Amino acid sequence: MKKVALLIESSRSYGRGVLEGIAAYVRTHRNWSLRHQEMSIDAEPPTWLSDWQGDGILARIETKKMVKAIRELGIPTVDVRCTTQINGVPRINVDDDRVVQLAINHLRDLGIRRFAFCGFAHVHYSVRRLQLFREHLRKDAIHAAVYESIVPKSSTTMEAELAGMLDDSGLTQWLQQLEKPVGLLASNDIRARQILQCCEDIGIAVPDDIAVIGVDNDEVICSLSRPSITSIQPDTQRIGYDAAAMLDRMMDGGSAPGDLTLIPPKEVIVRGSTDVVAIEDRLTATAYRHLREHACDGTPVNRIIDNLPLSRRSLERRIRGHFGRSPSELITEIRLKELKRLLEETDLPLKGISGLTGFSHNEHMTVFFRKQVGQPPGKYRKERKSIHDRSKQIQ
Repeated sequence: MKKVALLIESSRSYGRGVLEGIAAYVRTHRNWSLRHQEMSIDAEPPTWLSDWQGDGILARIETKKMVKAIRELGIPTVDVRCTTQINGVPRINVDDDRVVQLAINHLRDLGIRRFAFCGFAHVHYSVRRLQLFREHLRKDAIHAAVYESIVPKSSTTMEAELAGMLDDSGLTQWLQQLEKPVGLLASNDIRARQILQCCEDIGIAVPDDIAVIGVDNDEVICSLSRPSITSIQPDTQRIGYDAAAMLDRMMDGGSAPGDLTLIPPKEVIVRGSTDVVAIEDRLTATAYRHLREHACDGTPVNRIIDNLPLSRRSLERRIRGHFGRSPSELITEIRLKELKRLLEETDLPLKGISGLTGFSHNEHMTVFFRKQVGQPPGKYRKERKSIHDRSKQIQ
């Protein structure tokens, strides 16, 4: 039985996903004796590591002290962080070129024509994603607005993220100066959350003025923001699985594979921070925002329309011209979308959902949903849950 150390944080969704992939490999291929200590992403080597008599290591190598410890041990190791390069240690990571392509394509599909990037100076993954972002946009002669919080070159990831959080005045000033509407790629979900917090503090509308997309799909971080954060889902389970397979071959005497293996991300997980159709006409954008904000609060349709800074005829013309639907039809669409989301993503009772979507009685919500979807909300929820459970079993 081989002894393998897992120097991977479980405090972030990325690390947890990698650990899940490693566990899947161990279950189906080998009986390893695994040693895992709870740690942060920039933790120093655990005190037991120098005296540990093991056969291999799977690690997220971030700090200089961790690099030194790995070198001194001299046993087969695979790095799933890729901050630095160590001779003889293969690296496996998400393909950031595909990450950037997914982000740009998603924003373009929304009709967005202006682009921005926000990250951390000197932080390896942020610098790499910014470089690729610029390269892709340059092909279409598009200039991206950029803001990076300045951090010391020796900063760890968590130190850089803290510096970014404290740099709210610089970030706020940059966000205010951006020409809008604009689509913004954040270097990761934590940076995206910092952006949304600044936007909320100074009254910038997300996603109408700034549509924000993050990276890592950390569901806790994404859901802490208002609106929730659209994010790119890396295939961390595959990264963990393939890293374990690499290490297995190396521990059996096989040579280390090429220096760097890149795994494509899975998909864009769409949430509220990009739930927008880009509208250059600011009056129409304001009207649409008003419709969306009040579609589910129980305000009668006539009153929603009457409170807009446009005549009914002008509103009808502008909304139809851009969306191909009347204001009333648009409100119905928004309300139905929120109903489906609550049914699929929460365990709230139907009575609670009806109140959150503007219906005074559960029966009214049921009649509305059946008319739009062709089945009652309870049956819809049961079917969607069944599909979700089957999908998880396949994965």
